[in-house]
Amino acid sequence: MAAPRFLPAGDAALLLELDTLDAILALFQRAGRQRPAGVTDLVPAARTLLVCFEPEIIAAAGVVSWLRACLRQLAGAGGPAAPRPGAGPHGVAAQATDGRRVEIPVRYAGEDLDEVAERLGLSRAEVIERHAGIDFRAAFAGFAPGFVYLTGGDPCFQGLPRRPSPRTRVPAGSVAAAGEFSAVYPSDSPGGWQLLGVTPARMWDLGRREPALVQPGFRVRFVDLDRPRRVLSLGAGEPAASAGEAGAGALGSPSPRAVPPAAARLEILEVGAQTLFQDLGRPGLTGMGVSRSGALDRAALRRANRLVGNPSGSAVLENALGGLRLVCRGQAVVAVTGALAPVTVTTGSGMRLPAAAGRALSLEDGQILRVGPARAGVRCYVAVRGGFAVEPVLGSCATDVLAGIGPPPVRAGDVYAVGAGPVHGPGAPDAEDGMAATDARGPAPQDADGPADLPRPGELVWLDIVVGPREDWFDRRALDLLCTQEWRVTPQSNRVGMRLSGAEPLARRRNQELPSEGTVAGAIQVPASGQPVLFLADHPLTGGYPVIAVVHSRDQDRLAQIPVGARLRFRVTAPA
Repeated sequence: MAAPRFLPAGDAALLLELDTLDAILALFQRAGRQRPAGVTDLVPAARTLLVCFEPEIIAAAGVVSWLRACLRQLAGAGGPAAPRPGAGPHGVAAQATDGRRVEIPVRYAGEDLDEVAERLGLSRAEVIERHAGIDFRAAFAGFAPGFVYLTGGDPCFQGLPRRPSPRTRVPAGSVAAAGEFSAVYPSDSPGGWQLLGVTPARMWDLGRREPALVQPGFRVRFVDLDRPRRVLSLGAGEPAASAGEAGAGALGSPSPRAVPPAAARLEILEVGAQTLFQDLGRPGLTGMGVSRSGALDRAALRRANRLVGNPSGSAVLENALGGLRLVCRGQAVVAVTGALAPVTVTTGSGMRLPAAAGRALSLEDGQILRVGPARAGVRCYVAVRGGFAVEPVLGSCATDVLAGIGPPPVRAGDVYAVGAGPVHGPGAPDAEDGMAATDARGPAPQDADGPADLPRPGELVWLDIVVGPREDWFDRRALDLLCTQEWRVTPQSNRVGMRLSGAEPLARRRNQELPSEGTVAGAIQVPASGQPVLFLADHPLTGGYPVIAVVHSRDQDRLAQIPVGARLRFRVTAPA
């Protein structure tokens, strides 16, 4: 078999490519048991293992050496990877492989069912019979929480292509197929798979002891609801959800924590375009299909927390485009960083007090903090000393808009207690965390490290990129065009990614289907349309379109501040 290929996925990740899914799974299990310091996530997929790491702790060469050692161990043990060194995923690790069987009821009436039947040369009834008539194996999680790739179905579905361009919305519960896999979309989301039907079963539910209905290692069988038979087994004693519940997730569940009546509070008066809670995200949960998420501008989050004396990873408010207004009940110390926006503090009588972004601001009872419209950049970050009393979800207060995990979006009328308990979030205090820990009435520290040149709509922004991992899917002209052509940020952009538009699309050299593989923030993915999508923090965990390059980690915080209408130019840099 072919030797393993190590491909750069930016300066902080590597993509290891192997021949078979079995080899990937074997390596994933092996590597997951002996990860070195600095390796943060392992994302298994059809033929690849994505390894994310911290370059300041472990170099790419060290990651390669560790993976080669894992492959040699597998070869010596005579495992699946022995002939060739195998592969294996790490993401949702130890919970899988107990061999449970789950039956999923399906109403086969998907939008693409007739087209799939025609493509396969089968009748509609034959497609249903072949899809529902055989056990699948849950191989690995990806794309979104509860989205599990199922393999081992009827051979007729092998090589079934994705749609030329992904749908902007696939309804929760949709049963779909693409390539060698089938899966169920656990929530409303974009997607390019062929839709065969819909299930009322809830694939992801944080209210269950095991949130994922299907986990790697389970056996799965789809059951045609138009051919009723015995009672279905949904695993772990869980009943099927109703079709109306299929899209429910953590968003929308009550989030504020119960606090003593005496605690200071911040009451939200206006939220602007969007205001969410964010921290440094959820590393290490990729095995459940949960990506890291977290603040788009991590440096601005850290600066805001530093100014008020919080641990660097404490939860803050991430506000898009300004327009945020809140009133203090009691006394609090806050700070605003990120986008260039006017910050004002007024008393209840309307008197304006001295205030500015990049400073710790003391708020008295009844005083109102306002973040005005962003003049440059996009996202502002508001921290409060002691933190917001918001319950973490899976260890983080970050709101992942794609996965539907985390506190619900902030709304006018919400009231949040502050300083009422331990500050949640994955960031631990560092050397800078204590600099602002003065009395609330003491001097207000300033932020000396804020961004200098935040972009405005229409302005040109240069970004450094690392070519790969799939540059070989494009010809030389496409690679040149990526860096010589300007790309405009379209209004169809959000925390999942920025959709870019160029005068000339990027043409592929290879037009076959790319097996799903792990993706990273900053990845420039190119669908069949040739117009790139630049992934941001809430990107899908895996994707099936080739990534031509990845924005260098030193530029990724800047992505949070690039507005719609800005122009982008890319320049190639070597990975660290």
